[in-house]
Amino acid sequence: MTERAVPFYCPYCGEEDLRPEPEPRNAWRCADCRRVFTVQLVGVSVGGVQ
Repeated sequence: MTERAVPFYCPYCGEEDLRPEPEPRNAWRCADCRRVFTVQLVGVSVGGVQ
């Protein structure tokens, strides 16, 4: 299992040409808009609890 979550598209522009970026840890760089971002799991929601 890998620690890096693999995004399918850039959350900012929607392009799919993403490359791993060494810093910050587990970051991705979009080749189109040149933004660098990370994907992180925050937690799991329990259904019905608010």
